[in-house]
Amino acid sequence: MLHRGFPIDQLATDSNYLEVCYILLNGEKPTQEQYDEFKTTVTRHTMIHEQITRLFHAFRRDSHPMAVMCGITGALAAFYHDSLDVNNPRHREIAAFRLLSKMPTMAAMCYKYSIGQPFVYPRNDLSYAGNFLNMMFSTPCEPYEVNPILERAMDRILILHADHEQNASTSTVRTAGSSGANPFACIAAGIASLWGPAHGGANEAALKMLEEISSVKHIPEFVRRAKDKNDSFRLMGFGHACTKITDPARHRNA
Repeated sequence: MLHRGFPIDQLATDSNYLEVCYILLNGEKPTQEQYDEFKTTVTRHTMIHEQITRLFHAFRRDSHPMAVMCGITGALAAFYHDSLDVNNPRHREIAAFRLLSKMPTMAAMCYKYSIGQPFVYPRNDLSYAGNFLNMMFSTPCEPYEVNPILERAMDRILILHADHEQNASTSTVRTAGSSGANPFACIAAGIASLWGPAHGGANEAALKMLEEISSVKHIPEFVRRAKDKNDSFRLMGFGHACTKITDPARHRNA
């Protein structure tokens, strides 16, 4: 599996998510100067318009997070009018930076809103993955130190999920984009597609499976059930229909 010609196992070992984003957008690895400029641009635009934070309160707290993300992402078009012309290369670039910068902030706010905790604003002194973890799990009542192991794991997860050719959500975004729709609306459409159980819903199913297993001591029993053809239980999150022989992503999941 390749990202713009680069094997993903190589990228997961030797690169980081922001460098991979540069590669996907530009088709080549950045120089150190190009990477520093790219990283600075992303880091300095992680905040979202304060009015957008109030939109969360229009949703029930038990709303599915994908429903909230669809709404909030689409609403970006109502706040950032200077990057909606898809025929303008500069507008496309600005929209790409805004989506890359602000998506972790919005995703973390979705989670915080669902559990009734206050929003945590971005920190420019942290890495992309570290900032996301901090926004997800820090609270005002006690300090939160980003675990470097979890930080690296999150960065690798983002790299491995950065591109998967012409999948359902990519096709949806491109179809919406073919009409001339603005990038924020197109990505909102892609999120709606990702919500489907046959696409991103598989990740949700994997989390539910882990909750069902609940303890290390239960693993042998669930492995036995997974091997039993007469049992309806299936291990979720392992392999992919497009990689029946071997999944290159699995070598870098740890």
